[in-house]
Amino acid sequence: MNLEPSTQKNLYGHKLTFKTLTHLYVNNKLPSKILLSGEKGIGKCTLAYHLINFVLSKDEEYSYDYKNCEINFENKSFKLIQNNSNPNFNLIDVAKDKKNIDIAQIRELILNLNKSSFNLKKRFVLIDNIELLNTNSVNALLKVLEEPNENINFILINNNKRVISTLLSRCVNFKVFLTHDASIEVINKILSENIYDLVNSELIDNYSTPGHLFKLLNFSKDYKIDLINLNLRDFLTIVINDKIYKKESYISQFIYSFIELYFRDNISMNNINLLKLYTYFIKKIRDTKIYNLDEESIFMEFENKVLNG
Repeated sequence: MNLEPSTQKNLYGHKLTFKTLTHLYVNNKLPSKILLSGEKGIGKCTLAYHLINFVLSKDEEYSYDYKNCEINFENKSFKLIQNNSNPNFNLIDVAKDKKNIDIAQIRELILNLNKSSFNLKKRFVLIDNIELLNTNSVNALLKVLEEPNENINFILINNNKRVISTLLSRCVNFKVFLTHDASIEVINKILSENIYDLVNSELIDNYSTPGHLFKLLNFSKDYKIDLINLNLRDFLTIVINDKIYKKESYISQFIYSFIELYFRDNISMNNINLLKLYTYFIKKIRDTKIYNLDEESIFMEFENKVLNG
């Protein structure tokens, strides 16, 4: 199953925010620079694609189904976006072989925006993972945002990371969130199954987003790991021992989140040693992410001091 935001026909869990944004558009009050902020994997980008399709397909055959919050895959705007050929849509995201959104991508965007539009429709720029903008690309983007253009709308996706004040001040920030129950409801609708029949409850916590759980299921299929019969400790032991994190970069994020979950589930005021280890490893995780330090050392140390301690 493909969970790419651009391919999602249904909008789950964010209908109130969607209705708010579409109401603003219909009344000519939609901000031209929108920031959608929330945890990664809750559907912010899917929400953005639905808003964009609602606007671009408005006068087309098979236009957006507003009543059911569904994209009609037969509408022209959807098909053009899938083919990367929609003149009214630009996507900026980190390239697969890169760690950051670089200035060359922003320069290319500027060239595209300077071209005349082929129609009178609004033009949308969707920038995903804005925390991955480097200093040069942020500065170039700020110059674009400073130049008013009534026909261009920017939608920036922020995964609850710190945003520089100059960028934040230029956007209207919409906070997007799902409760734990809503996240479970969304993933169950996507899968047409109960997630608790597929994943051990120890591997699901209040911070699990639909996107996180979906990736976890794909991971279990790719590496033949039985998630329903593995508890949290055994999962961490297998993934660290077998060095699976070296095969896919996103697996490291699973380990980081599950290390924090392990401490939350086992820590107590009576266990001073575990409290000290919690403080120690949370700092190491933070430093590893910020300074791009060696992941293997922290994973092996966690196994030796905590799992085998």
